[in-house]
Amino acid sequence: MRSATRAEKLISTGYLLPSAVGVIVFFIAPFAQIIRYALVDNPIANNFVGVENFIKVFENSAFRRAAGNTARFSAMAVPLAVVLSLLLAMMLESRIPGKSKFRTFFLSPMMVPVASIVLIWQVMFDYNGALNGVLAAIGVTPLDWMKSDYSHVIIVVLFLWKNLGYNMILFMAALSNIPNALLEAAAVDGASSFRRFWQIKFRFLTPTLLFVTILSLINSFKVFREVYLLTGDYPYEDLYLLQHFMNNTFKSLDYQKLSAAAIIMGIIMAMIIGILFLAEGRLGKDVEQ
Repeated sequence: MRSATRAEKLISTGYLLPSAVGVIVFFIAPFAQIIRYALVDNPIANNFVGVENFIKVFENSAFRRAAGNTARFSAMAVPLAVVLSLLLAMMLESRIPGKSKFRTFFLSPMMVPVASIVLIWQVMFDYNGALNGVLAAIGVTPLDWMKSDYSHVIIVVLFLWKNLGYNMILFMAALSNIPNALLEAAAVDGASSFRRFWQIKFRFLTPTLLFVTILSLINSFKVFREVYLLTGDYPYEDLYLLQHFMNNTFKSLDYQKLSAAAIIMGIIMAMIIGILFLAEGRLGKDVEQ
């Protein structure tokens, strides 16, 4: 019996070994290297400097601007992506005409490559684009949209257009799993539509809300791809994001500053996600019970 158990352990270890090696080589080892870079003066001398690199990052004006722009973008885009996709899912849950066409309209951006999305936005918002053509036709002075105070709003609209469809599908799946018996019982007891939503639907939606919020937060950092293709390495100052700072720092081979900034960014992301998990645990506790 013991030999059979030992053989099973060896077999299971053999199956797990390739995955464990991959995690160590591609995740744990690079992460340890990033921590080492953040704590030394340069990769050659390897002199320990403690938190000096972190202080330099916080004192860097480009990092502060990039962090502020990224935080402002995420604070605008993520709540809008969550709330609007939930509203769309609830609207599609009701009986409205043209429901399938409406759903297709919001899902179509998922099938469009990033380069095509960028091309659409260039056609729309370039200085010689379609929007300025319409404005010129009615006597309004054309505007370089991607180098103006409206550039942030344009990127938020791009983010929403690209991500609302997927979030909407997730909420529709969550809404379909809410027990109808609870909603019917609440309606019989005289609960209003808002009370039924807040006391029943919202409580059942909290796990999906958490997932959609985290997913939207991650996707808000990925918007760098579109901004980079639209504006290049050094865009208008309101569009200079953390990924621009990381990319430009990597090109200058300043690994210490890059590693320190990456660790700071990772810690902040972990704190935000932890707060979201705590909030979801409190709101969804009675549903689990």
